[in-house]
Amino acid sequence: MAKTGGNCHKCGICLAVCPVYRVLQEEQASPRARIQLIKAHAAGRLPSSPLLKELIGKCLMCGSCAASCPSGVNHYAAFMEMRAQLIAEHGDRAEIRGLVYLLAKEQRLRLAMGAARIGQTIIPGRFQKKYRLGKIPVKNYPRLNGRPFRSAVAEEIAPAGRECGTVLYFTGCATNHIFAETGFATIKLLGRLGYRAIIPRRQTCCSIPMLYHGGLEEARANIEANVECLQYEKAEAIIVDCPTCGSALKNEFPAMMRRFGLDDSAALAIAAKTTDIMSFVHERLERLELPQGDKPVKVSYHLPCHLKNSFAPADRVLRRLPGIDYIPAEDGSACCGGGGTFFYEYPEVSARMATGKIESVRRTGADLWLTDCPVCRINLAGRLGDGNALTMMHPATFLAGLLRD
Repeated sequence: MAKTGGNCHKCGICLAVCPVYRVLQEEQASPRARIQLIKAHAAGRLPSSPLLKELIGKCLMCGSCAASCPSGVNHYAAFMEMRAQLIAEHGDRAEIRGLVYLLAKEQRLRLAMGAARIGQTIIPGRFQKKYRLGKIPVKNYPRLNGRPFRSAVAEEIAPAGRECGTVLYFTGCATNHIFAETGFATIKLLGRLGYRAIIPRRQTCCSIPMLYHGGLEEARANIEANVECLQYEKAEAIIVDCPTCGSALKNEFPAMMRRFGLDDSAALAIAAKTTDIMSFVHERLERLELPQGDKPVKVSYHLPCHLKNSFAPADRVLRRLPGIDYIPAEDGSACCGGGGTFFYEYPEVSARMATGKIESVRRTGADLWLTDCPVCRINLAGRLGDGNALTMMHPATFLAGLLRD
């Protein structure tokens, strides 16, 4: 505990950046309070209890507190470790345990997604409109891919023109099973930039959802498998389109390999090469032939927490694009309340965050609302309502759509 909470001086800087505290305005919902609770428990002054589990668990795990802490307190690691301990002692919700079980094996996830895809076609529309998951009507959840993205593309894809390098592409679960268009757009962008894209077949879940919910052993198997399949010396970079996956590869893989008592050198090499697709494009934007649009499209952007705390925001690219009218929202970098399963476990808190962002982006008059994170997209798009004229998509999808075929 000394490494994660021993240096906390209760200064309160973390309160200003904590999305949950900003909504609830309760000290017990603040990062510094969680650190003090963890320290009290470690010292034997505070017993383990369902209430303690609730207080520690009501966190988006966005990492903003750790990123802003002047004392270098690793709130993120402390919270993750404590959550795992309390879940082991008090259990977790059945549906969350089920999610961890499915994500632990790719074949299980494929079967579950196949069943869900069938369900989307046979469940009556009125039921999908009435029934809600995390305050979001089932009908507002995205349609699942007709087949997993990694099954729909070749493992190695050469660029159409002159080849300048090779990259690995870590697709993540969301692109593989939900947002295939993000994957196709990423491949298109890489090809236009002159890169050969290798999509390792043996990749699996990045393990962040399992780590957040105490599934340490399940996460270990996935992390080891991913570290093994992402080792390729000729790869210039490892591309992600999901900020959470990127955070896992950059931060959690090395840390967890050390925790497992394993050599972290391969994980550190992977971390050094990992970058998100829009940062990769930003450094090479001049290679893309972008047409000047006749009528500028109005675009706004939501910055995901894991992106701002691990990578660079995609609006750097948007500000450089010809033929678009980029209109930043007032709270474009504020958390949307998605947070993995947070929007499902704490729907009231999440809804308050998302509602404010939706109202803000509507004031911009934007036609398109872009975000890199699939959970942010599910959470925000799911709350836009019927008859909505605002379209959400990944920035890579928007950018790829601008390129001439």
